[in-house]
Amino acid sequence: MPRSSSARDPYQVLGVAASASGAEIKAAYRALVKQHHPDAGGDEHRILELNAAWEVLGDAERRAAHDRAHPLTTAGSARSARSAAAGRAARKATAQAARGDAELLAWLQTVYAPIDRLLAQVINPFPAQLRALSADPYDDQLMESFCTFLEQSQAKLEKVDALYRSMAAPASAQGFSLSVYHCLSQVQDALTELERYTMGYVDSYLRDGREMLREAKQRRTRLQEERRRLEI
Repeated sequence: MPRSSSARDPYQVLGVAASASGAEIKAAYRALVKQHHPDAGGDEHRILELNAAWEVLGDAERRAAHDRAHPLTTAGSARSARSAAAGRAARKATAQAARGDAELLAWLQTVYAPIDRLLAQVINPFPAQLRALSADPYDDQLMESFCTFLEQSQAKLEKVDALYRSMAAPASAQGFSLSVYHCLSQVQDALTELERYTMGYVDSYLRDGREMLREAKQRRTRLQEERRRLEI
């Protein structure tokens, strides 16, 4: 019996795109027949509809004739498929962005935040420590206090280094992470120069160490500003 003109589009019946391959169409048909078979409690009318759709799309010549006779329907099916694909891509991109934000936030909280606090504990007290030593650099007690500060600072930098290596920065924070490493390296170099000064009282070591810490402080401030711009 011929199908009426009001019959549903076969692509819609089988739930496939107009661009679907023959194998995809066959797989969709088999799955739907199994699902709606009367023996499985399905609807006989639905089975007839599926069979009618398969008669058209399961035969290459009939399918081509249908596509020629229904260009608007076929195009609409293709647009629907593209729209669905675009929707899936958008949802995937949104999910990936959410995962990226979560990874970045975890890195900032677990790695950057404690590193920033430890660097502050080295950089910020230095001017007061230097002023105290400047009263009399050759005073043993003042020098011993300054050396203790350097030792404690070195211990803090070891923690910073361990934190930095504990978790790789996400791709979105690679540049930021590199700036953190440069700040750490600058403070490490400064402490090396200051320790050299304590061994021989060579003023150039003290001057270089002081300048490096001043620059490290400025770098840390820029890092804090960049962190705020991340808006996470």
